[in-house]
Amino acid sequence: MLDFESLAKLVDSRGYRPLFVTVSGAHLYGFPSPDSDIDLRGSHLLPLEEVVGLHPPPGTLEEKLDHHGREVELVSHDLGKYLRLLVRNNGYVLEQICSPLVVMGGEFLARLRPLAAQCITRHVYHHYRGFLNTQLRQLAREEPKRVKTVLYAYRVLLTGIHLLRTGEVEANLLRLAQGFPLDFLAGLVAEKQAGELAPATGFDWTFHQQKLSELEAELDSAHRASLLPDRLPSSEVNRFLVRERLAARSD
Repeated sequence: MLDFESLAKLVDSRGYRPLFVTVSGAHLYGFPSPDSDIDLRGSHLLPLEEVVGLHPPPGTLEEKLDHHGREVELVSHDLGKYLRLLVRNNGYVLEQICSPLVVMGGEFLARLRPLAAQCITRHVYHHYRGFLNTQLRQLAREEPKRVKTVLYAYRVLLTGIHLLRTGEVEANLLRLAQGFPLDFLAGLVAEKQAGELAPATGFDWTFHQQKLSELEAELDSAHRASLLPDRLPSSEVNRFLVRERLAARSD
C-alpha cells in the first residue's frame, strides 16, 4: 500500500514546485512486489525568464530518493518538454497523466487530462510496438526468463490494443486481462509479487511465446482498424503551454 501523504512530503522536500506527480511503473501496472521501486513521474514549470534566456536550464529533473528504506525514482520534465513528448504520441506520458495514483497536482491534472485525451491518436501504436520490441529482445537474452519481463510484455500489448480500440488509457494488467481469455495472468502476477527478481518457473515458455505472438497480431490489427484520429491538436497544446507560463509569471 502506497502512502501518498508521505510521498508528497518527500517530493515537497526537493523544492522544485511540481505541477503534478503520479505513480508509474509496477504499481500502476498492478503487479508491484514488496521490493519494487516506487516510480514517480510528473511535470514542473521553469520560470519564463529562464526559458527564454540564452542558456535555458535542463528540462528534466531526475533523482533517486529513499522512502522508508525503499528506493524512489523521481523524474519530472518542464511542462514545455512534457507537452512536446505528449504531441509525439508518447504512451508513457499518456499513462502518467491518466494514472489514478496521484501523489499531488490533482487540480492541474483536471485541466491537463481533457487536453491529453484529445492527443490520443492511432499513431500511439508506434510507441507500444517499439516498447514491445524492446521487451521481446530482452526476453530473448534472458535465461532463465524473469516473470517481470514476461508481464511487461503482456502489459504493453494489452494497453496498446485497448487504447487503439477504445481511446481509453488503462495500464493495470489485471483490469486489462478481463477483456481477454488470459486467465493465467493472475498466476504470473502472484509469482511476480513474491519477488522482484524472481525467475519465471513452472510454466511453458513456448506457450507464452505463442500467446505473445497472437497478441502482437492483435495489436497490429487494432492499429489498422482504429477509429482514433490521425492528427494531434498541436495548436491547442501550444495555447495551453503559453497560458500556463504566463499565468505562473503573473502569480
